[in-house]
Amino acid sequence: MTIHICTAPCCWGVDDVKNPFLPPWRRVLGEAAEAGYRGIELGPYGYLPLDVGTVSPALSELDLHVVAGTIFDDLVSPANLPELLRQTHDICTLLKQLPPMERQAGQRHAGPYLVIIDWGHEERDYAAGHSDRAPRLDDARWNTMMTHIRAIADLAWHTYGIRAVIHPHAGGYIEFADELARLMDEIPDEVAGLCLDTGHLYYAGMDPVASLRTYAHRLDYLHFKDIDPVVFDQVLNEHIRFFAACARGVMCPIGRGVIDYPGLHSLVHELGYVGCITVEQERDPRNAATSLDDVAASRAYLAHIGF
Repeated sequence: MTIHICTAPCCWGVDDVKNPFLPPWRRVLGEAAEAGYRGIELGPYGYLPLDVGTVSPALSELDLHVVAGTIFDDLVSPANLPELLRQTHDICTLLKQLPPMERQAGQRHAGPYLVIIDWGHEERDYAAGHSDRAPRLDDARWNTMMTHIRAIADLAWHTYGIRAVIHPHAGGYIEFADELARLMDEIPDEVAGLCLDTGHLYYAGMDPVASLRTYAHRLDYLHFKDIDPVVFDQVLNEHIRFFAACARGVMCPIGRGVIDYPGLHSLVHELGYVGCITVEQERDPRNAATSLDDVAASRAYLAHIGF
């Protein structure tokens, strides 16, 4: 089986393109390559240039490929659909112009992927990790979100040949076990696949190993991250936004936290998963001075246990 370990700009604190403290994108690419990664995500819409003439030579110089782009936005509000489709067009146009990733034998769908994440709701942001108190969408708003996901996925696939994968995310309206199950019931595999994230699963109260086993038949892409249990216990007892918890260090290098990565290694091979796994570690970009050391440590740990 072939598994490629990739990384993402969130390891450098890149989640909000309006944040004035973001590191330059060329530095992020350079440090990703220095740490030994050959694949990287685009990050949030607009962080890496959407101009192929600018970004493609920079990637080529570092022997990097793009594994995914991301829609990280409000999937619920009807008025936001034109913006979601505009981002889909722009991201997929760039992905199709970049050198293609090699398809691996046994891979469900080859990358690059369009990762779809719901985000931008204060009432859910402050309830991240708390299934018991997080407000749920009523049926009408849930159905609107499903309609938007289908529209994004259909555009990405039928116009550009890019596979959409849905990512449950702490602080969004697709986070908890009941929402993940409902999503999989209502969005068929021919429309979109699944990107499960071990850190977000744990944050939401799910067992990453059990969840990957349950949804293996829908799994096109994986995110790996780890959680510091001491910080996690602290932030779950506070009224705090998800990325404020990340700024406190709730995410840590892989192998230094609470998630069972030897167990995940065994499961991934048992399931015959082939393709890409992306290392992530959200943080405050003002703490990006340690990003290179952390992403290198995560990659070294994963290699040590057999990835």
